[in-house]
Amino acid sequence: MRARLLLSEALRSVGANVSTTIAATMTVLIAMFLVGLLIAFGTWARSWSDQQKGELLVKVFFCTESSEQKACPEGEASQAQINTVRAKLESMPELVKSITFVSKNEALDRMRKRTPELVQALPANPLPASEEVEPVRGELVDEIDKALHPLPAGVEKTSYAKKTASRVLQVARVIETVFAIAILMLLFASTLLIANTIRLSIFARRREIEVMKLVGASNWFIRGPFMLEGLICGIVGSLAAILLLIVGKEVALPEILGRLDAADGVSAIPFALNALILLGIGLVLGAAGSGLTMRRFLRV
Repeated sequence: MRARLLLSEALRSVGANVSTTIAATMTVLIAMFLVGLLIAFGTWARSWSDQQKGELLVKVFFCTESSEQKACPEGEASQAQINTVRAKLESMPELVKSITFVSKNEALDRMRKRTPELVQALPANPLPASEEVEPVRGELVDEIDKALHPLPAGVEKTSYAKKTASRVLQVARVIETVFAIAILMLLFASTLLIANTIRLSIFARRREIEVMKLVGASNWFIRGPFMLEGLICGIVGSLAAILLLIVGKEVALPEILGRLDAADGVSAIPFALNALILLGIGLVLGAAGSGLTMRRFLRV
């Protein structure tokens, strides 16, 4: 009975204040639409940055007969030296995710596929054998490289494209920071806008609220219809935003992805999960905006 009364009061308030209700709903719609876009593009960008970090490798090149005498005084690396380096890498599970040995013949085959014109006239295979070390996280490539210095016997040099790695990691940090700040600022602004819109509805009924308070109505009895009104605005605005995102997903997204040179495996958060997040945020913003705004009008 009480729940039915609160719902009827909320619906009556919505009908009596159509303009403010529409304003609050539109505020939620715009805010949730932008939040949905930020979540989608932010998670896609995070996936892309994670993939780029996953491609960062530390390469350990072993000595060959053509290596410089200073770097490799003992000549070509022996199998025992190669095994020693691998054992050292395997002893760092906190840094190393996987190790792949690339023989001299495999290195030549790779080069033949990438740049066949460079290997046609080679009298012999000058490429060294190597270990390709994948870090647990892309940020650990520098630590792995430092852990291999001074270089073990049989190793000519290590390489991990330091400038490229630094650039990839910097871009990843910027992406994560920018999208996190943008979402927080948008949610904060949305809460203020919803609170101000609901405040107009409450201000229009302030005399009624004062009378209800004077005759003994509890704070929650007074606050209930306004919180339900906020919930209605929140869920309607969120659903409308989800519908707009569905339209954008079907119409605009294929055109956008067609212009992006992204590798396979890069993806955004699943749309269903994104929609559930928007519904939850819309409900919380609607209820919080109306509930917090009620404080000043419950002091009689």
